Amino acid sequence: MQGRGAAIVVICLLAPITAAGPIARAAPPFRAVEPGRVLRFPADHAAHPSYRTEWWYYTGHLWVADDSTDSPGAAPGPVQPADFGFQLTFFRSGVARPETPRASAWALRDIYFAHLALGDFGARRFHAAERMMRDALGLAGADTAAYRVWIDDWSAELAADGSHRLRAAEGDEHAVDLTLVPTKPPALHGTAGYSRKGEAPGQASYYYSLPRLSATGSVRVGERTVRVRGEAWMDHEFTTGELAADLVGWDWFGLQLDDGTELMLYLLRRADGTPAPASSGSLIDRDGRVTPLARDAFSVVADATWRSAASGAEYPARWRVAVPSSALELTLEPRLADQELVTRESTGVTYWEGAVSVRGTRAGAPIAGRGFVELTGYATAFRARM
Repeated sequence: MQGRGAAIVVICLLAPITAAGPIARAAPPFRAVEPGRVLRFPADHAAHPSYRTEWWYYTGHLWVADDSTDSPGAAPGPVQPADFGFQLTFFRSGVARPETPRASAWALRDIYFAHLALGDFGARRFHAAERMMRDALGLAGADTAAYRVWIDDWSAELAADGSHRLRAAEGDEHAVDLTLVPTKPPALHGTAGYSRKGEAPGQASYYYSLPRLSATGSVRVGERTVRVRGEAWMDHEFTTGELAADLVGWDWFGLQLDDGTELMLYLLRRADGTPAPASSGSLIDRDGRVTPLARDAFSVVADATWRSAASGAEYPARWRVAVPSSALELTLEPRLADQELVTRESTGVTYWEGAVSVRGTRAGAPIAGRGFVELTGYATAFRARM
């Protein structure tokens, strides 16, 4: 959900500058998100510059690869915790519509940002990096005809065989080089991908997920490079609208369960901590069919907290999730307490984005899994466009 845009949206409040001076943001205006758009794939993996804000978000759980395995891209069973968790997210913030003529090669149409995070669970360490670049001179960009988004040597793209290729490295500190293969069709959230975020016109996004991708490739931490396999999740969302003024942040959950189902939930949080009515979710069955979940169809209760020494923010640190219609009761626990990103050099947003383990029951039978949780608005109230 819009949590995928936790970092980019702040930049929408800045006044972008070119060599010729400030660029007018609303001539012509960006397109509004309206119901009825039909999402088509693979075309809609690519960029949508007619909308102001867009993000492509990947998270996943990785295991050191075993050469003897018959399925190198498959995740081990839930009893075997992952060795690594990763996040790679690209954000696009529109400054001018694509049909606006460029005054020069330096003229600005979009600003791009990216966040890379790698949790090394064996070493109990969390690594994070960030990038920011304008789209001038091809230094950063996103294709509209075929999916490719990049900032310098960080990139995500769709290969000819339908796999997603991710590459990002932060000097000699940490890196990911992964191939992700979807094992389920895109899951469209809301109403056929039209996802409401409020009651006012335009408070919505187009939102879908690839909720389960097999992963192979390598990760590097310092001088150590290892081959890995695992499972990943991809979100793509694009919008022009704004969040309601009474919201301070959101909690987002993307969970992969060992029975082949997935659960996505988001809670739009008001200042008093209560969820807004537009909070919602999706339950995805083994065959990829999506059941929308309204706010009253699930519950999320946090029963522990963690305080960041870096930001002073106090975050929820364990959750109990219930979906009564599926007799589903889950407990989520972070793999590391500190999975906070403080993005001072790009977007200025501080948020917690981390891997979690999942255990619980479905209709009384044990179930387990893994997932990622994103928490925004805990360091400071979130006040920006989507």
